[in-house]
Amino acid sequence: MKQVVYSTEEPMSFEELKSLYESLGWNSLNLSVEDLANMCRQSWYALYVYENDNLVGMGRILSDGVITGIICGLCVLPIYQSQGIGNELLHRLVHYCEANKVIPQLMCKEELIPYYEKRGFEPFTVGMMKQINR
Repeated sequence: MKQVVYSTEEPMSFEELKSLYESLGWNSLNLSVEDLANMCRQSWYALYVYENDNLVGMGRILSDGVITGIICGLCVLPIYQSQGIGNELLHRLVHYCEANKVIPQLMCKEELIPYYEKRGFEPFTVGMMKQINR
């Protein structure tokens, strides 16, 4: 695994996060750098991963701080995947929830269910969404 640092310190520029999202095909909503900054800053907890001060991954939690913490935006640059960074990010996010007595939950695509099951998650409900015009 590469030498990486896990930090709550925001990136110097959220342009890095935009590049990360786009490298994963995650910016179908055409979120701006400002949108992404607001998204992170309004999260209950955001954790960033850096190598040599370059953003290579991140994850965040949305929560009321009492009952449930929704883990979302867990991502790692493609060239850094399969090196344990995503696992460590998830572990740290779950630990933060548990330390605050908040139940960690997440939504994922069906093909990712085995990944999360291996990490102690289990399906419990059906997720639904409503499309909106943006």
